[in-house]
Amino acid sequence: MVSTSLPGGTWTLGDLTVTRFGYGAMQLAGPWVMGPPADHQGALAVLREAVDLGITHIDTADAYGPHVTNRLIREALHPYRDTLHVVTKVGATRDDRGGWPPARDPASLRRAVHDNLENLGLDVLDLVNLRLGDADGPQPASVAEAFGTLADLQRQGLIRHLGVSNATAEQVAEARSIAPIVCVQNMYNLAHRHDDDLIDKLAADGIAYVPFFPLGGFSPLQSSALSAVAARLGTTPMSVALAWLLHRSPNILLIPGTSSVAHLRENVANAALALSPADLAELGVIRWAGSAGESTVDPG
Repeated sequence: MVSTSLPGGTWTLGDLTVTRFGYGAMQLAGPWVMGPPADHQGALAVLREAVDLGITHIDTADAYGPHVTNRLIREALHPYRDTLHVVTKVGATRDDRGGWPPARDPASLRRAVHDNLENLGLDVLDLVNLRLGDADGPQPASVAEAFGTLADLQRQGLIRHLGVSNATAEQVAEARSIAPIVCVQNMYNLAHRHDDDLIDKLAADGIAYVPFFPLGGFSPLQSSALSAVAARLGTTPMSVALAWLLHRSPNILLIPGTSSVAHLRENVANAALALSPADLAELGVIRWAGSAGESTVDPG
């Protein structure tokens, strides 16, 4: 039975019911998402607390560490509860300088899927997102060969469901022409709203949208506007930003990350904030004037 007590309730990814409030495991790795965490037992405690809170959607990638977060997830949570679903990404690896070079050729994708299976201790991956673009954001390019490779692995029974990450609207459409997708994972938040139209189209088709970088990239002016709303409501800007995402559309799933149990609990409480129509209207005027390429955070 999936918990409905978390903010936002639940959503269905294909045949998988998940809480709309999930957990992103990227921050469990070491600095710059490289190497092991400074506090190994603390990382395990965060994962176990997430599940104890009722979260049934954990987002990860074998590139985090690399291999670190998946092995932590396995150590903390295996054997997995039937209601828990681990979503992973393939399509990028790590280099010695901490970069994220693409790895989307068929051989690399097959190897990545098998690495995820091994490190998570699974026979089948619930959901695999194809990570596109680069560290500057989505880049126009055909997804046919890469997504077709994942579709082949799905037909072989190694993957249940497919999605795309860091993708343009055109790439989403191309992927859907090859095989069904159940989610899109892109950079999006209150100030970075370039995917508004895509979110609405996906919602109409029952496809989830999972924003990464949900709390960052605000200009000083936008931060001031957000802080003013938060002050009036007697809460924090983080609370308002997370709650706004859940209000934005029912197909938005949250995966805020943290390496702290206390911070995880705060994130859950923050997202439960109720926003009035007047609050939403005031927040709706916040827009980001820059381009997606100005982010300094790895896209997914």
